[in-house]
Amino acid sequence: MTELTLLHQGKVRDIYTDRPGEILLVASDRVSTYDVVHPTPIPDKGKVLTALSLWWFEQFADVPNHVLSVTDVPEQFAGRAMRCQQVEIVPVECIARGYLSGTGLRAYQQSGEISGVRLPEGLVEASQLPEPTFTPSTKAPVGQGHDELITFDDVVGLVGAETAEKLRSLTLDLYTRAAELARSRGVIIGDTKFEFGRTPDGEILLADEIFTPDSSRFWAAEEWEPGRPQNYLDKQYLRNWVETTDWDKTPPAPELPAEVVAETRRRYIAMYERFTGNTWSG
Repeated sequence: MTELTLLHQGKVRDIYTDRPGEILLVASDRVSTYDVVHPTPIPDKGKVLTALSLWWFEQFADVPNHVLSVTDVPEQFAGRAMRCQQVEIVPVECIARGYLSGTGLRAYQQSGEISGVRLPEGLVEASQLPEPTFTPSTKAPVGQGHDELITFDDVVGLVGAETAEKLRSLTLDLYTRAAELARSRGVIIGDTKFEFGRTPDGEILLADEIFTPDSSRFWAAEEWEPGRPQNYLDKQYLRNWVETTDWDKTPPAPELPAEVVAETRRRYIAMYERFTGNTWSG
């Protein structure tokens, strides 16, 4: 058996290598809120995230990504792992926002802008933005604080002007195309985030996960109404539960009740089924 070497353990994913230039990206059943991992897993979550990401990668086959195989993986990781090209992850969380929510809403309420982008006055929670907007953030290591919004100029300072332009263009193009597809399924993608990697020869590849309940805000389109919280179809349900506790959002995170685990699992599976049209079989 080929020896596995653990390279990195993230909030949700573990990264192993067993061959030069390749990694195994393994999605666990761990779940985090506010950048802290809860001690209670969500059954099947890793498999759902992997299957849904792969479906989205197939929809955007014209955008180069790091996936090499989903079958050439160790048996113990079957269904929740992707064999990928090893890349240098760009140190920027690439976020596209089409609507005002979460961190973006709080930034707008404080300054009238997000990541240095000035927005019209009078917007409220869940308002649609005039156009999809690139609002990058830092990438905080696990257990070392929270991601912070940065400006496009900050991105230029981190990765250079050419790469920054590429990241912004890819982020907004992917969001725009996915938002249209999601609308046809009755889903609004409020915002989403991407990770990109750089190959040794400088090519930028789409990496990690895309358009999952972990990386995106999904709302029921038929119930969308600006000015109030939306009918969330994503992990926001779990964040909302956390807000009912007295947890201060610093480690350790609280255990999750059985009913919260079951409802979170149901929502992940429901999004997989709504987008793909397939029945979840586990």
